[in-house]
Amino acid sequence: MSRKICVVTGARADYGLLRWVMEGIRKSPELELQVIATGMHLSPEFGLTYREIEKDGFHIDRKVEMLLSSDTPTGVTKSMGLGLIGFGDALQQLKPDLMLVLGDRFEIFSAVVAAMVACIPVAHLHGGESTEGAFDESIRHSITKMSHLHFVAAEEYRKRVIQLGEQPERVFLVGGLGIDTLKNLKLLHRAELEESLGIKLRKKNLLITFHPATLENASSAQQMTELLAALDLLEDTLLIFTLPNADTDGRVLIEMVKQFVADHTNANAYTSMGQLLYLSCIEHVDGVVGNSSSGLTEAPSFIKGTINIGDRQRGRLKAASVIDCTPDRQAIESALQRLYSPEFQAILKTVHNPYGEGGASEKIVQILQDYPLESILKKSFNDLEC
Repeated sequence: MSRKICVVTGARADYGLLRWVMEGIRKSPELELQVIATGMHLSPEFGLTYREIEKDGFHIDRKVEMLLSSDTPTGVTKSMGLGLIGFGDALQQLKPDLMLVLGDRFEIFSAVVAAMVACIPVAHLHGGESTEGAFDESIRHSITKMSHLHFVAAEEYRKRVIQLGEQPERVFLVGGLGIDTLKNLKLLHRAELEESLGIKLRKKNLLITFHPATLENASSAQQMTELLAALDLLEDTLLIFTLPNADTDGRVLIEMVKQFVADHTNANAYTSMGQLLYLSCIEHVDGVVGNSSSGLTEAPSFIKGTINIGDRQRGRLKAASVIDCTPDRQAIESALQRLYSPEFQAILKTVHNPYGEGGASEKIVQILQDYPLESILKKSFNDLEC
């Protein structure tokens, strides 16, 4: 009998990373793929991106509605509660042998809590990472403690998962999943990208993604104000925005970006590009600006610079192509000048991506096939020697 693997995806970003693992599960004669779509995938406001999953040929077994039309702390908390109820019902119906999740979003937290109560083992991807400027940090480590198999992107992250008390033999160093996406997708040529996005690239082009920084002292709106003030000076540069996630204060940032785009002929914004358009965009722009993890995990493989603003990604491994700066306009202006400087462009030629060279998806699928699940639910805390 094939082993039923239930993949939960809640947003465009995690699906892009999970896609090739899902493909491997679907093709394996020893595994049966189940898919639960939730969160932003089901929201018209965020582009109904579950359609992208179906367009790629996957069957969605269950849709768990949980997003409310509110990004306040109360609204997000209520969304988590709705998700917990929905996942409880979905797992009772699907009865998977193992749940597979990625990352650190609140939708995934609700799914894993439901699996824990239902005594369904969990495999967690991209654990052990650190993002000190967002409450994702706590969610990620909480998911680690509720999970039974761990697939990590770097040796430093493997050590951190073990430090959290997980048994070393259940922690697998496979590398970053984003690199597999680069190897499997045929990116668009410049003209194809322009036609798809309805734009004309200029001599200078930047891709901007700025998500709420949920634990920083300055509000996300204040930080966005500073970023937009710095970008306002770039009249000769095409600015391509991807809109923020449905985190606390996310909708405030979305409205700020939309207003900026309305006032600037050199700016465009997109609710959801999908992986092909997004990665093709990185290929053809000069650099990535904002606080998205893709600037750290994927952009280095394109030999493109990243301006990483604020503390949202503080603690993650970074290539030499990443320019850190504080969320104020002067610092961002200086970072933009450095991005285009001959000295920095020379550094890019020697950049190595710390998240590996690819092949993570195949390694994960093989372990999902072979690892024994009998008695996996009972975990012993791995105490480190002092």
